[in-house]
Order: sequence, then C-alpha cells, then structure tokens
Amino acid sequence: MNIDIIFKIAGVGLIIAILNIILSKAGRDEYVMLTTLAGIIIVVIMIMDEIKELFSALEKLFNL
Repeated sequence: MNIDIIFKIAGVGLIIAILNIILSKAGRDEYVMLTTLAGIIIVVIMIMDEIKELFSALEKLFNL
C-alpha cells in the first residue's frame, strides 16, 4: 500500500470537514450529509484498486 493513497484520503477528509463546517455555519444542514456522503464515495472509488488487490491476495492465499 502506497503512502500516497493515505495522503489523498486525508486530503479528501480535510476538504470535506472544512466544507461541512462552512455549510453548517451557513445553516445548510441538509447539504452537510450530502457532502459527507460524496466524500465517502470518492474515497471508496480511490481505494477500489486496493480492495481488488486484497481480494486477489486472499484468493491466492486460500487457493480459491
């Protein structure tokens, strides 16, 4: 696992946290959940290759 992906995930988390604070101060609480959900989706898409490698390693480990 690269250290780059960890920094990318931390960057997305930081941006989403700042957006959530700004939106909650502006009274747009309905958009806070949407930005959080968008952040989660972005991170899952980013780590999809890592998850694929994990499953292939488990298949090789258990000879499936």
